[in-house]
Amino acid sequence: MMMLDKEIATASALVIDSNPTSRSVMSAQLRDLGVGLVKQVGRITEARLILEHKQYEIVLCDYHFDGVEMSGQDLLDELRREQLLPYSTVFVMVTGEATYAKVAEAAEAALDGYLLKPYSATSLADRLSQARHRKKVLKDIFEALEKQDFELASNLCVRRFEARDQYWLYAARIGAELLLRLDRHGEARKLYDAVVEARTVPWARLGVARAHLAAGDTVAARRTLETLIGDIPGHADSYDVMGRVQMEQGEIGSALETYRLAAQLTPGCLLRQQHCGTLAFYMGHKDEALKMLERTVSAGLKSKLFDMLTMVLIALLRFDNKDSKGLLYAHETVRRALENDADSLRLRRFEKVIAAMRLLLDRKLGDALELSRELAKEITLDDFDIEAASNLVALWTRLSQQEIQLDEMEAMMRQVGLRFCTSKSSTEILVSVAEKSEPATSIIRSCQSEITAFAEQAMSHSMRGRPRLAVESLITRGTETRNAKLIELAGLVVKRHQERIENGAELLAQANELQRRFCQPSTGVVNKKRGGRSAGGMVLRT
Repeated sequence: MMMLDKEIATASALVIDSNPTSRSVMSAQLRDLGVGLVKQVGRITEARLILEHKQYEIVLCDYHFDGVEMSGQDLLDELRREQLLPYSTVFVMVTGEATYAKVAEAAEAALDGYLLKPYSATSLADRLSQARHRKKVLKDIFEALEKQDFELASNLCVRRFEARDQYWLYAARIGAELLLRLDRHGEARKLYDAVVEARTVPWARLGVARAHLAAGDTVAARRTLETLIGDIPGHADSYDVMGRVQMEQGEIGSALETYRLAAQLTPGCLLRQQHCGTLAFYMGHKDEALKMLERTVSAGLKSKLFDMLTMVLIALLRFDNKDSKGLLYAHETVRRALENDADSLRLRRFEKVIAAMRLLLDRKLGDALELSRELAKEITLDDFDIEAASNLVALWTRLSQQEIQLDEMEAMMRQVGLRFCTSKSSTEILVSVAEKSEPATSIIRSCQSEITAFAEQAMSHSMRGRPRLAVESLITRGTETRNAKLIELAGLVVKRHQERIENGAELLAQANELQRRFCQPSTGVVNKKRGGRSAGGMVLRT
């Protein structure tokens, strides 16, 4: 037996291949190299669930799986996206000649490698040895990540890149991701630009776009993405970021089309199917939305990647179709999730929305109204976000279609609009879930106009040499409405003119506290962060 290295005996490996003979051969090869524990699995969906709950030092995965749309690359992409593949894992793709080009792209994304069939035990040993050696060389970076010392880790990465030391390209990618995480967007963009200049690679060009987007420059981000997609139309991560840009610019229809293209490129990707279904729902394409969302349920309900918002949207669609059985299934699914995570306020809100719809469908209108009023009382809470607001609007829109007197509905819609009309994107989401219902749609649009006018009035005070008046008015109105746009604008103005403003430090502290309480990191429901990486980014799991 040829030992790969001194630590290999304590390592564990997972072999993923639908062919029993191939699995046996790969497993035997790994054991011959000294791997202590080798597990085999023949179904890619089963492999995903295993990797979501257990870490392996080595993963050997075939690219193609008969009878399913999901490929090895789809698996790799989702694991990276949701930070379920730690740096310590060596992920090697195995492929035939026909899919070589696609696997080469996946190998770059994983940064570990691939094997072309047929391959020898020596080739496997070389691939694993190289990947494990790289992890040893970059040990100082990984140790800093383990300690959550992202400043040190990013500095080590930049230093290695500038010196063109061993594995400098790998280090540059990690460093750029860390700089984005640390909100040092300009430095991240410079690093990505330097990588592009030294060696043009898709992830670096995509990183430039992501840095522009993080800094709020959606025009520059879009320009970079359009060029990248034009040059490499098969680079699925580019479509993810383009979809985010389009959502930021309020182009929900364009974002849906972009995610459709991404889903077509990776038909087995659970997350992209969810994005497509969600956006189809907001665009009013109900048949398409139901088809795609239910497809994600059958493909990945047990997966950590599955988002229970899917079940809420399915429940709304089932309610519209008067499908009591489908609505019951959605309710029971969310209830089971809540039993496993009883402290989740998000899941409790989901359960109440679906419960209210079941009461409506059963014609228990009084009970449905009482439950809906309970949800409406939460609008002013710190953690009530655009997702919760859109679900609330969707529920009350359906209430308004019943024989119920809703005296408080207009006031509630105004409260939602004043808080969550922070951008064109958030306004369009609220309008779309209101489903052209009047006066809800008009109220929401009028709230956007009111917030925009107030922000412009405040900025005119600042431009005329009265920054303190601008900040105080923004803080006052931001406190009343909880509107993130006004609150963030107050912070920007006071930072720019702090030296000229008496009690500027006090005003800045007030603005920062309001931002902490009410400013969400994402403007669109579809982009709601769930702990994973940003679209097109690299995993930074510790």
